[in-house]
Amino acid sequence: MDERLKAFERLLSIMDDLRTKCPWDREQTYDSLRCLTIEETYELSDAIVEKNYSDMCKELGDLMLHVVFYSKIAEEEERFDITQVLNQLCDKLVRRHPHIYGNVESKTADQVLQNWEKIKLQKEGNRSVLGGVPKSLPALIKAFRIQEKVSGVGFDWNNRDEVWDKVQEEISELQQEVSQNSDNVEDEMGDVFFALINYCRFLNLNPEDALEKTNRKFIRRFQYIEQQAKASGRKITDLNLEEMEAYWQEAKTQDHSI
Repeated sequence: MDERLKAFERLLSIMDDLRTKCPWDREQTYDSLRCLTIEETYELSDAIVEKNYSDMCKELGDLMLHVVFYSKIAEEEERFDITQVLNQLCDKLVRRHPHIYGNVESKTADQVLQNWEKIKLQKEGNRSVLGGVPKSLPALIKAFRIQEKVSGVGFDWNNRDEVWDKVQEEISELQQEVSQNSDNVEDEMGDVFFALINYCRFLNLNPEDALEKTNRKFIRRFQYIEQQAKASGRKITDLNLEEMEAYWQEAKTQDHSI
C-alpha cells in the first residue's frame, strides 16, 4: 500500500479509538472544536510566516486531525463521512480545473481564476460572486478576497496607476472629513484602507503578509528599547521620548544589518 494511504488509514483508526475510549474525545462536538480549529489555523500561519518548517509540519497534522474529527462526528450522526468529504473535494478540483481535466484553455493564473468564478456561478449554484466570502473573515483579508473575486469576473482597474490615484483621492477625502470634524471619518478611513489593499494586489503583495511583517518588526524594535532600559537598570516608563527614539534608531540599524 502507498505510504500516504497507510498513514491516513492509521489516523482514521486512531480517531475511531479516541471516540470510543477517551472521555475527552467522546465529549467533543462541532462547536467545542471550532475555536480550537481557529487556534490551530493561526498557529500554522505563525509557522508559515516564520518559515519554521518543523512547526509547519506539526500544525498541518493538527489541522488534519480536526478535519478527521469533524468528519467522524458527522459519520456518527449519519450526516456525512470522511469518504464523502474527500470525494466532494476531488470532484470540485476536477470541475474547477477544466484546463487539466477538460478542453478549456488557460495559460495564465489570472485565466484560471476567471474560469473558477464562472464555474462557481454557472455550475455550482452560487448566487453571487461574493457569496463564498466568509462573513467572519478578518476585515483586511476579507477586503483582499472581495477584490480578488470581483476581479475574476472583470470588475477591476486597468492598471496600478489608476489604483494609486484612487488611494490619493481617498486620503484627500479623509483629510477633508477630519478637518471638518465630520461624522464620516470612519467611513473615509475604511475607504483608504480598501484602496490601499487594492493597491497591494496590483503590486502582487498580500496586505496581510505586509502588515504582519511590520507588526513583527515593530515588536522586535520596541522590545529592543525595553531590553536597553533594563540593561541600564531602568524601566521602560523611566525613559523619556528622546531616549526611546535613540534606542529605536539603534534597533533600526540592527535590523538593517541582519
